[in-house]
Amino acid sequence: MKGKVSGLSALGGLVYSTDSGRMCPTCRNAVAQCVCKLAAMPTGDGTVRVSRETKGRGGKSVTVVKGVLLDNIALTELCKQLKTACGTGGTVKDGVIEVQGDHCDRVIQLLNTQGYTVKRAGG
Repeated sequence: MKGKVSGLSALGGLVYSTDSGRMCPTCRNAVAQCVCKLAAMPTGDGTVRVSRETKGRGGKSVTVVKGVLLDNIALTELCKQLKTACGTGGTVKDGVIEVQGDHCDRVIQLLNTQGYTVKRAGG
């Protein structure tokens, strides 16, 4: 029983504070002052690659955006902008943005206007 309690306390904790808002579960600071997100910054060559994939999705196409050097919060915000521009759904999985449908050209155009170096990957 003692092991369970320590396991719960290690996984649990403060997730929201009325003073500072959302709290980071790892470093237990406010999300704006989170120190662990700096260590979680992705690395790469700075080129964003946009491709279309259908593998494992029942034949449905998905526009995949890889190589964006942003933390998870900013990546989710960029995903929201792309979904709004394309008028479709999508998600962020493991640092990769997936937008439903074949919207490569529209996504490339939007990322270029935001100042990213973009390449079309795949066929």
